[in-house]
Amino acid sequence: MFGTLMLIAVPAVLFRLLGALGVGRFATWRMSVLHGLAVMLVFTASAHFAPSAFGPVPGHHDLVAMVPPFVPLPRLAVYATGVLELLGAAGLVLGRTRRAAGLGLAVLFVLMLPANIHAAVEHIPFNGEPATPLWFRIPEQVVFIGVALWACLPEGRPGRRAGGPTGAHSPGRGTRA
Repeated sequence: MFGTLMLIAVPAVLFRLLGALGVGRFATWRMSVLHGLAVMLVFTASAHFAPSAFGPVPGHHDLVAMVPPFVPLPRLAVYATGVLELLGAAGLVLGRTRRAAGLGLAVLFVLMLPANIHAAVEHIPFNGEPATPLWFRIPEQVVFIGVALWACLPEGRPGRRAGGPTGAHSPGRGTRA
């Protein structure tokens, strides 16, 4: 049940540790968490193309089963959302596309919410495991939406000193070095 959240949290912590060791790309929690979301999306997108019972993750057939009846062409919808998840993951790691990817992913997560509700209400299992309860699915989806929207924010924060993530800055005019 907590698997997809761990697919964000564990990579985010590892990326942040790399940042603490000097890898500039992961100097902030924001960048580490956004890259964690990208890792999660690569794993979840792979399920859209993998056969069911392929391993510990659900497969294409499992995901098709959770598509609500009002969605036309459910198999195609599963493939399409898998492609969009992969594009979103790539967009999150590229600076010039991060904001658009975040917005697109937030919209995608909102559009996928009915499938999560349908799967919980109809007790649709993944890989023979019991369905994830609705009380967990909706807050989990809200977390995904929130992290995706975090990607839409500008890089810096107002009032933050120039010079990098540590707040260190070079002396300005009129100061001694």
